[in-house]
Amino acid sequence: MSDKNVERAAKLDNATISDALDKFGLNGACYKIAPRDGSFRMAGRAYTLLYEVCGNPPGTVGDYIDDIEPGTVLVLDNAGRESGTVWGDILTEVAHRRGVAGTVIDGLCRDVALCRELGYPVYSKDHWMRTGKDRVQLDQVQVPVSIGGVRVAPGDIVRGDADGVVVIQKEFEDQVLDWAEQVTLVEDRIREGARGGMRLVEARKQFGYHTLQTRDKKA
Repeated sequence: MSDKNVERAAKLDNATISDALDKFGLNGACYKIAPRDGSFRMAGRAYTLLYEVCGNPPGTVGDYIDDIEPGTVLVLDNAGRESGTVWGDILTEVAHRRGVAGTVIDGLCRDVALCRELGYPVYSKDHWMRTGKDRVQLDQVQVPVSIGGVRVAPGDIVRGDADGVVVIQKEFEDQVLDWAEQVTLVEDRIREGARGGMRLVEARKQFGYHTLQTRDKKA
């Protein structure tokens, strides 16, 4: 089934969406969560997974991938841990084959060569080779999680591009996307004006550039 708001988000730059989030005072820019390759792009609804340190006996890092719907963005909250990874080449291969839109991790991944080769988008704090098995375990699925200081609930829109990851809360997605599209329109007009010989300072003033992300006090 088509998802019109995901399709709208996919056409926008994350910098533009970030400005729209600022307009409404929403926290949606995931701090320091970066693509493992600058060519990666993704957009989809969040399926969330929450990790905790292992108990005794230790649990597993999870066998959830076979139940994930195509077009989903997997959102793994490992609390920013850098002691081990929660995503690697087997998950990348299966997710890619199933048509999963991408993976976002508050923590580390490994086996980045394969995700780059397949063009499967993975966003994380960093990458390293050491496994998270027997270090962390999957605790809960489809609960609110935190990624780069941003709360992500199941079903929120998650958008990734070369600049990183933004999250649009489900209850605000219409107004955020409406304003992001307006920002894009204004910035295109500024570019056209500058290309036509206008001074940039005048183009920005004429089209209201400096107020685009100013918070709406009614929001």
